[in-house]
Amino acid sequence: MEISFESLETPALTKAQLAELLFDQIGLNKRESKDMIDAFFDLISQKLVEGEDVKISGFGNFQIRTKAARPGRNPRTGESIPIEARRVVTFHASHKLKEHIQGDSGLDAE
Repeated sequence: MEISFESLETPALTKAQLAELLFDQIGLNKRESKDMIDAFFDLISQKLVEGEDVKISGFGNFQIRTKAARPGRNPRTGESIPIEARRVVTFHASHKLKEHIQGDSGLDAE
């Protein structure tokens, strides 16, 4: 099955647009589409908050990384300010996604 994105009005793909694509191209009703998208992202968020990695085959990996406290500075004033330790989410694209983006996947470029 091929999913078409030509109807996208903005350069960013939103959750609402994903739900609309499920409705249009897979045949789920609008409520089911919205609920499925919300559940998908809620599950990813929950696992990341719990400190677990999220791996989506053929797409990439989301990981939590703990950054240590460090000294920083305000670029406008030059004043030194401490940057507190924090947790951040990182994303690493899979080799398949990288190849597809580069056009090396053997798919016809349009």
